[in-house]
Amino acid sequence: MANSTNSITVENIDAAYGAVRVLEDVSLSASSGQTVVLLGTNGNGKSTLMKCVMGMVRPTKGRIVAEIDGHSHDLVGMTTEEIVDLGIALVPEGRRLFPRQTVEENLLLGASRMKARPHIKNNMDFCFEIFPRLSERRSQLAGSMSGGEQQMLALARALMLNPRILLIDEPSVGLAPVLVSRTIDAVKQLKDHYNLTVLMAEQNFTQAIRIADSGYVIVHGKIVFEGKSAHELNNNDLIRQLYMGM
Repeated sequence: MANSTNSITVENIDAAYGAVRVLEDVSLSASSGQTVVLLGTNGNGKSTLMKCVMGMVRPTKGRIVAEIDGHSHDLVGMTTEEIVDLGIALVPEGRRLFPRQTVEENLLLGASRMKARPHIKNNMDFCFEIFPRLSERRSQLAGSMSGGEQQMLALARALMLNPRILLIDEPSVGLAPVLVSRTIDAVKQLKDHYNLTVLMAEQNFTQAIRIADSGYVIVHGKIVFEGKSAHELNNNDLIRQLYMGM
């Protein structure tokens, strides 16, 4: 896996819900093995962009190209199932677990694509290693766990897919600050262990920037800034204005 190329490129995407335009001429890219953050407050189009990549919302203009293990795929027009089969996984906002299934059942449901099946044991062992709480609670119903535990499970379930590219939508929502920090640390560990390419939508700038290789700021459906490094993101006046009130 270390030698394979897994990247995602969004080119000039427009997207709308009926007459309401949500994304306008959005372009961004996540190079192989990078963690790229998409920063923006609520209602600026982050989740819609993630849904476009996953085939859940069809762009009205533009291209989305994924390179998986060196092969290029145009995602626009593909079904969500076909996109997942390529090795692109989404950790959705709000976690979207199966609340009446156990931790272990949720993880097994995550390993839905054929290429993930031979890796079920290794992936589950690693998930339990990185999230010991899930191992302790493997027989507990997902819906009865705390928000932090559910976020761990949502991340672990996505990893059971054996993905090459991981999309994470608002992992910090509804979590206490200490849990946000742990969740972001876990994203970095998972990315490093699996050599993943990560695109993470997040409004908690301070936490996201800790693991970002590069990033973008989205405002009212448009990319208003691209930072080619964490340093550039950290030293941008617009970001200071938006996130730090400076």
